[in-house]
Amino acid sequence: MESNGNLEQTLQDGRIYRQLNSLIVAHLRDHNFPQAASAVALATMTPLNVEAPRNRLLELVAKGLAVEKGELLRGVSHAGTNDLGGSIPASYGLVPAPWTAIDFSSLRDTKGMSKSFTKHETRHLSDHKNVARCARFSTDGRFFATGSADTSIKLFEVSKIKQMMLPDSTDGAIRAVIRTFYDHTHPVNDLDFHPQNTVLISAAKDHTVKFFDYSKATAKRAFRVIQDTHNVRSVAFHPSGDFLLAGTDHPIPHLYDVNTFQCYLSANVPEFAVNAAINQVRYSSSGGMYVTASKDGTIRFWDGASANCVRSIAGAHGAAEVTSANFTKDQRYVLSCGKDSTVKLWEVGTGRLVKQYLGATHMQLRCQAVFNNTEEFVLSIDEPSNEIVVWDAMTAEKVARWPSNHNGPPRWIEHSPTEAAFVSCGTDRSIRFWKETH
Repeated sequence: MESNGNLEQTLQDGRIYRQLNSLIVAHLRDHNFPQAASAVALATMTPLNVEAPRNRLLELVAKGLAVEKGELLRGVSHAGTNDLGGSIPASYGLVPAPWTAIDFSSLRDTKGMSKSFTKHETRHLSDHKNVARCARFSTDGRFFATGSADTSIKLFEVSKIKQMMLPDSTDGAIRAVIRTFYDHTHPVNDLDFHPQNTVLISAAKDHTVKFFDYSKATAKRAFRVIQDTHNVRSVAFHPSGDFLLAGTDHPIPHLYDVNTFQCYLSANVPEFAVNAAINQVRYSSSGGMYVTASKDGTIRFWDGASANCVRSIAGAHGAAEVTSANFTKDQRYVLSCGKDSTVKLWEVGTGRLVKQYLGATHMQLRCQAVFNNTEEFVLSIDEPSNEIVVWDAMTAEKVARWPSNHNGPPRWIEHSPTEAAFVSCGTDRSIRFWKETH
């Protein structure tokens, strides 16, 4: 017979197993993996409709990993301080706190319900020597980087920009650019920040992905290089930081192990058009899926574990190429932009078109559409009028049109993940920062 202590432990373990099974089933069900959810529910005798707070499993895993590691951040130099001006805060690289997901399919008649988009002030920050082609924020919103056709990369610190924009700030007293990297031989196409470490990666037309340690003030060149076989058009870190995706002129995304640089390609290859080069590749917030936006006009969803293509939306933007595709934070939807001058919202689980955001013309540049940090608004570019256009994300009504203040239409817009601020990159070579006025 079991002792009372052993029996109590057994019962406690059983309760934990049941709770874990419930969280796994709810997580799979809520993140558009119905077959996997059904299989786990059947195997563990867990109700498929079990109730659990959305993203509770992600939250618990993030907290557990934080406790296990003891410290969440070890920069490349493994030093307690770095050249950015003191210690890196413990919050850097943390998994974002649970968010309130927006159910974009919940409201049908939304006339007259649009929210107003708060006025922003803007500031010219710097100029590249050629077209400013792309920008990306760090996961904590403290930094962003820009890449140019002049092959350079500039790193900006947001807190310094805010100091520059204060009414009593003296022009020239504060430099927002804290690093400039020169190591590519051809134009830079895309950038991404490592989710935990002080590492920035860049993708370029010279067929490389390069790794830069931005904790070192003197570092101008990459400390690691992935040599691909194609023009690398887009790049994205897995949320763990252990893998990265490269979208290239090849139709299949290239998955790299960051530690070994081994490249993996999907064995489940769908039919591709003649020109199916990937314009953009992005992971979902959990890394369970990734999405590609291709020149052949198709949006493709890929399983993050098997690397298999699980859904294709052909002709997502008519006959035009898809220039961007980004998941919502809850991974249920993808926002896409195309050269047919439309921005569209798609349901991941069904491939159903949920909303269209119309009234901005973009037929020339490889621009992207983005959500603001709360996902209440969508931003994109109108090329003929040289304006930034803003829609209410839920109602799809235009709520703002602002002059871009660039000489010619911006090529890229990137919104901060943490606050009401965004960056625009111009064909006029300039970088502008926009932030909400108080």
